[in-house]
Amino acid sequence: MRYAVLFPGQGSQRVGMGADLFEARSDRLVEVPDRVLGWSLREVCLEGPEEKLTATEHAQPALYALAYQLWVELSERVGHPPVAAAGHSLGEYTALAAAGAFSYETGLGLVDRRARAMADAVAQVKSGMAALLGVSDEVARQVAADRRAEGGRLWVANLNAPGQVVVAGALEDISWLVGNARDLGIRRAIRLEVAGAFHTPLMESAGSRLAAALTGVPTHLPAFPVWANVTARPIATGQVKKLLSRQITAPVRFGETLRGMADAGVEAFVHVGPGDVTAGLARRAVRGCRAMVVSSIAEAGEVAARLDRS
Repeated sequence: MRYAVLFPGQGSQRVGMGADLFEARSDRLVEVPDRVLGWSLREVCLEGPEEKLTATEHAQPALYALAYQLWVELSERVGHPPVAAAGHSLGEYTALAAAGAFSYETGLGLVDRRARAMADAVAQVKSGMAALLGVSDEVARQVAADRRAEGGRLWVANLNAPGQVVVAGALEDISWLVGNARDLGIRRAIRLEVAGAFHTPLMESAGSRLAAALTGVPTHLPAFPVWANVTARPIATGQVKKLLSRQITAPVRFGETLRGMADAGVEAFVHVGPGDVTAGLARRAVRGCRAMVVSSIAEAGEVAARLDRS
């Protein structure tokens, strides 16, 4: 079966995640993170508290590390590689590491610097995000553009699936949007519990810091195509650093990515990492698709058997 692997982004974390992985691979999930991050990944993931794990600087490295290890568990069991990979925001780093564009440890260091840069950018402006349900991409873009024309700071941040768009901006603009959603032609607007306005120009300082961090990082040709959030197309040779730098301030075009993969011949999508968010997005974006979830070692074996039988 021609399958694609999908890696989740921030928001999929929960206290207690990865217990089976920490037990199986203490070298990759305890020794390496302790050295690279300077704090105990195992302790934060398994003990929390939730507020600590949810913090950007902890959630992003935690999700990257656990999703990568689940990829290893799957790849060691399935008889053939994926034909494509993608990740939602942070998950793009996991996808690139899985494809060999850079090593696991290099990716962990980059994610750590990315997360800290984003956390610092959030501290500069009170901002947030909201999910819009029952609205087209075009209407969401117009609402944000109209608000900016009036002096507001509001942008489309994630184009996740038909009828599901996430916008981000200054806190007062998010509050205005949530309070006026129906009058704006939006069925419902839900404020998200995230630290700030990711994937908007309010993250520009983080983008500059990440670009500097990427300068000396060696990258390699991926073993299979990795689709970029910024372009919704496979990343071209030599474009990894440029696209990762742009990703922090650009919208995540995930629904378009999923549809493009399906058009390119992908027959099944496999969410690899905590939770199951990207599998749900695949089902919404590509009607009738096969979507599977690998969020534990046991599920890695089950999904590998299904992929090999097909």
